[in-house]
Amino acid sequence: MRPNRRREPSVNLGSSSLRNLAELRDAESHRVSSYDRSGGNDDRLHIAPGATATLADVSGAGCITHIWTTIASADPFHLRKLVLRMYWDDEAEPSVEVPVGDFFGLGHAQTTYFNSLPLQMFDRGFNCWFPMPFKTRARITVQNETDAEVIYYYYVDYESYDRLEGDYGRFHAQWRRENPTLVKPPEGVGARGERLNLTGEDNFLILVAKGRGHYVGCHVDVDLKEPGWWGEGDDMFFVDGEAWPPRLHGTGTEDYFCGAWNYNRLEHTFSTPYYGYHFKTNADYTGKHSQYRYHIEDPIRFKESLVFSIEHGHANDKEGDWSSTAYWYQTEPHLTFPTLLPVDQRLPYRWGGIERWR
Repeated sequence: MRPNRRREPSVNLGSSSLRNLAELRDAESHRVSSYDRSGGNDDRLHIAPGATATLADVSGAGCITHIWTTIASADPFHLRKLVLRMYWDDEAEPSVEVPVGDFFGLGHAQTTYFNSLPLQMFDRGFNCWFPMPFKTRARITVQNETDAEVIYYYYVDYESYDRLEGDYGRFHAQWRRENPTLVKPPEGVGARGERLNLTGEDNFLILVAKGRGHYVGCHVDVDLKEPGWWGEGDDMFFVDGEAWPPRLHGTGTEDYFCGAWNYNRLEHTFSTPYYGYHFKTNADYTGKHSQYRYHIEDPIRFKESLVFSIEHGHANDKEGDWSSTAYWYQTEPHLTFPTLLPVDQRLPYRWGGIERWR
């Protein structure tokens, strides 16, 4: 792929506000896509089982502004078996390592229509609008861990600059899963007989980051076998190594995701630019559920480190399958990611006659 041509002067990344659309900036617009290089209409990648395809490898300074993808696969769980990775500025370890479906906001290897500001899914088309700046190089790959060929269409739209100046963190995304979350003895009992959680140590862990940066959101996907409300868990942000209590302490899972009262009047899924409850299978709180919260207007800042976790039920009293994808920006180098779970430990459970719980 050809390097970016050099221009003068350097530019900043601008703003996505409509008020700034009229601003003229010294940048060039580019695209890398799966179009048919022969001039025909086979505008897609054919990724063999076990193969890793390079979607983009761009030299020079720039910023990815938009990614679009659609996929065809005979494997019903391909959204968890395809792994997206992104590398900035020749780093050895990826800053993004997430199953493709989860990266685009979709848990449980299931598609669903939703419309947030940074991520959307419509009619099998996946879109990402998170800006992804880089100083010397951007490389994006996708690995096919299904047992069959995958058809992969994509655009990667980006701007190129003469040089990147300014204090820009690099984009990061990480997927985690705990299956099942374990109910452990409480850390104490309150005056009303309720379980107490005074350390956060048994919470479901969404993100551990080291460096300087800001967290910009997540989606959390749960699969529950037992009826009853699972969302009394408080969200907790431990900033810059601070001990208990966390600097930001929430009041319940649905409160963190900008809902209220157990979502008990929620008959249908919904999505907004910054938050949503965009997937559900049952109204009794069993089965599969997904919700998102993007901190576009209110990022969580950290100077040295951030630990973000959430209780699975009140004081961690609910067993279930919990997974999450966290998105954040930070300086490099970043903390080494936990080893991505192998394929058989990433798969959602089928409905019907197949046992869903280990």
